[in-house]
Amino acid sequence: MFIAIGIFLVFLLLGMPVAFSIGLSGFSFFLIRDLPMTVLVQKSISTSQSFTMLAIPLFILAGNLMNSCGITSRLMRFANACTGHMYGNIGQVSCLLSTLMGGVSGSAVADASMECRVLGPEMLRLGYARGWSAAINGLSGLIVATIPPSMGLIIYGTVGEVSIGRLFMAGWVPGILMCVLLMLATTWSARKFGYKPEHDKPAPPKEILSAFISSIWAMMFPILLILLIRFGIMSPTESGAFACAYALFVGVVIHREMNWSKLIQTLKDSVKDVTVITIILAFSGVFGYGVVYDDITVTIANTLLGITDNPTLLLILVILFLLICGMFMETTVIALILTPILLPVMRSVGVNEIVFGMIMMTVVTFGVMTPPVGTALYAVSDIMECPIEDTVRYGWPFYVAVIGVVLFMVFFPQAVLFLPNLVYGAA
Repeated sequence: MFIAIGIFLVFLLLGMPVAFSIGLSGFSFFLIRDLPMTVLVQKSISTSQSFTMLAIPLFILAGNLMNSCGITSRLMRFANACTGHMYGNIGQVSCLLSTLMGGVSGSAVADASMECRVLGPEMLRLGYARGWSAAINGLSGLIVATIPPSMGLIIYGTVGEVSIGRLFMAGWVPGILMCVLLMLATTWSARKFGYKPEHDKPAPPKEILSAFISSIWAMMFPILLILLIRFGIMSPTESGAFACAYALFVGVVIHREMNWSKLIQTLKDSVKDVTVITIILAFSGVFGYGVVYDDITVTIANTLLGITDNPTLLLILVILFLLICGMFMETTVIALILTPILLPVMRSVGVNEIVFGMIMMTVVTFGVMTPPVGTALYAVSDIMECPIEDTVRYGWPFYVAVIGVVLFMVFFPQAVLFLPNLVYGAA
């Protein structure tokens, strides 16, 4: 299996698409081990046909539908009303909007790209540096990795057989904390560069209330999601179908902004997004079979435990490993390949599976904004037309804020478990 992993890394460094890198390396494992190719086909099909994994394309479609039906623009209006009196207020809007968008998007890269396109022109008009604008829009997008419904948490929960409902509840504390720390970092950085607020005073309560009421349908969505899963009315997959129906209802009946042309374009965009993820899911099943077949989990576990058996130190070592992986690999790929390898190790040393899931998905999603292969880093830099070096240079206070959230989860795991234990009871 280590030969197959080496082949995967070589293909990745040569610039081959991730899905085909995984597929060819998995195929090479079957050739080396002289295993029947029927198993390869079966593993590919069975992975892509998982009922729980069906939640991912459904939430992708739901997110695209909500972006097309006016929910995003209403959330932005509410965020702007709340932050117009703060330094770097459009950057503050980005942080708050990402928090509100967590229940709508679920994708850090999609959220970061959307915010650059929507907020970027206004940031440039106010004189914000292109690199600064790209950095805050990109790093605030990481909030959607924790606020439900997060695609990464669904994958982690499915592969690791961890309660997705508990993971969704656990996401609120680190998600809101990340929003707060990023807003504080934005204030500090904006003061340094002289990005003054647009308004001297906070918006009148009447204006904030009006903006809140106009976005109430978006606010209700993540709450409904949690309630439906918690009380067993729907599974996470069924809640994805509910999210699509909910978005269509809001777009057609409430906001009346969804028409046939928008719907067809949304479906086309969703098919493109879902196709890529489905291919990765299918090929990862082949790769995962090789991991189990060669007992890689036990090998890595023994290696890590040979270094130290201290849970905190071991967790920090794993975080550093995940951070390096995130620099070179897609978040989805890391979750699919490394969850079955690392989760048993963490369980064996007493690290809670919910806490580890939150830490793992935050760290690997952080990788989309780190060089040299951060997909969101390239996307926001391209949209804002600035070198990635400028984005990284301006973004260091925001990087520190995200690292602060990770350290909080490492040293205060009970804070992460507070809401899951409150809603579901102690595990």
